[in-house]
Order: sequence, then C-alpha cells, then structure tokens
Amino acid sequence: MPSAFQFQCHLILIFLAASKGETRYLEVRDAGEDDPFLLLSEDLKRELSAGQIYRRSLRCIDMLSTEGQFTFTADQPQLHCATFFIGEPEELITIHYDFVNIDCQGGDFLKVFDGWILKGEKFPSSLDHPLTTSQRYVDFCESGDIQRSIRSSQNVAMIFFRIQQPGNGFTVTVKKDSNLFPCNVISQTPSGRFTMVIPHQHRNCSFSIIYPVVIKISDLILGHLNGLFLKKPSASCAGVGDFVELLGGAGLDPSKMFPLADLCHSFHGSAQMKIGCDNTVLRMVSSGKHVNRVTFEYHQLDLQETETRKENSIEEFCFPSI
Repeated sequence: MPSAFQFQCHLILIFLAASKGETRYLEVRDAGEDDPFLLLSEDLKRELSAGQIYRRSLRCIDMLSTEGQFTFTADQPQLHCATFFIGEPEELITIHYDFVNIDCQGGDFLKVFDGWILKGEKFPSSLDHPLTTSQRYVDFCESGDIQRSIRSSQNVAMIFFRIQQPGNGFTVTVKKDSNLFPCNVISQTPSGRFTMVIPHQHRNCSFSIIYPVVIKISDLILGHLNGLFLKKPSASCAGVGDFVELLGGAGLDPSKMFPLADLCHSFHGSAQMKIGCDNTVLRMVSSGKHVNRVTFEYHQLDLQETETRKENSIEEFCFPSI
C-alpha cells in the first residue's frame, strides 16, 4: 500500500524536539535524501570478511543494523539528531562509548534509550518493559565513565544527541548478543516467520511489524503446565491471564493501538487476518504460571489482497487516526 509505505518512511525520519536539552520525545519530519530505510538496506546487503570491523561515520539521522564502530563529528551545530539501532529478533544490542567530546555544561547531550521513541510513542510500551521510563534513559552527561556500556532489553535501541560546537562528537562500538527468549521485537522486514515463547514469566511481549500485513498464526499454546493443557473458559478472553491479541495502528506504542482480535484458546491449525494498518503488533500477555508459545508468519499486504477475500480469514482495516 503506497500511502502506508510512504508514511513509514516519514515515520522513521524524525528529529529530537528538545527544549533546553530536557524534552524526551521525537517528532516526524518530512522525508529527505538521508533516508534511514535506504541506509538499513545498505547495511543488510553489506558483506564483511571474517574478523573485519565495520567502521563508518554517522549522519545526524541514521539507522544501523550491523555491528561495528561508528563516529559522529559535528561539522555545524547539530541540535536534533538520533541514531536507531536494530538487530535480528533474537539479538540484544550493546552500545559502548569509546570516545566522547561534548560540552555538557554548554547544553550538549548524548543519551541512550532502551527501545525506540517516535513522536512521543515508545516501543516497547511502558506496560511491556521491565524498567520504568526514566530508567530506560542513560544520559552520558550524568553517568560519564560510570556507565560506558549499555545493553538493550530487546532488538532495538537508540541514541539521541545535541552537539553545538563544530569538531566535537563521539565514537561508539555496537555489538550484538544472543537472546534465548526474545520478548519485544521490531521486525526488520515486511515478511517472516517467528515463534515467541514465554517460559513461566509474568510479562507481556509484543512483536511489531511496521507494515500493513497478512498475519497467519499456525500454532498457539496457552496454559501449558507440567505437560498438560489447561482448559480455558469458553466465553471470551476477559479475565484470562494468558492470551494473544492482535493490534493495529499508525503509531509505535502497542498500548495506544486498536485491538483487532483476542485469542485465548490453544489450537493447532491456521488462523489468518489481514491488517491494513501502518503498524501491526502481535502481543502475548502471560501470567507467569505457564509456558506460552505462539508461531506465526507474515507478509506485506498489497492492494490486490485487500480486494480479495479468502476462506477462514478475518479482514480488518484501520481507519485514519482522528
């Protein structure tokens, strides 16, 4: 869907709306030549020889999907800059400060955020993240050498910064670690297959796909305890401690999206749904009493599919936000 794709390009091209260095949210700007989606594609296609460290300069607005060492040097006052980091679903991201030369006293700042923020909306949402919003920020001007390495809680993280003096800047090294049980994930691609497992943990996990998609759930296990499946109430998911919900919307925060469907019964088979929203989220709510698992696949929804009905599928389309 061209309009949705255009929206997403504009969504990622953001800037930091900072007032006296204290504002902590991002807003959308018009798309320009420095399109992070194009930069991401270049990173994905880049092949590095064994043992080679990838190095390059950072742009004011940038996106990275590879490990390496990255340097930003201001050639003019840069007031609203951000770099987005993304890994595979089963990866965590570690950002290490190698060198920092900024004027904290003069109003510069360099902050790492555990997740992504776009136009005031967070991923993961506050409901789904183990840390409070304030704990998710690490401000170099406050921590200094005390905390030079920050590891994300999911496959995305970001830094945002203001550097006013030309010649000042910083260098960071980005590494990725494996995550045995991925929880909150933003997909790098508009199609794929994923299995989410929550093993006896009281937590909520969201898988976000920043595209209109067809999503097909092929396997759902809820209430798995000691090899037995617990029978669930037949009425609805209301009051049930373990369930999966499908959400859609035009923003990033799952807690602000439209609820499209709830699934609170284990099944093996196929349940398909077309979601014509700019952002699609599959979210699992877990009480921590059981081992819950869901397997699903997805691909980008095109115009022809929105006009063609399929058997055993539920069609749902988002309306423009008011």
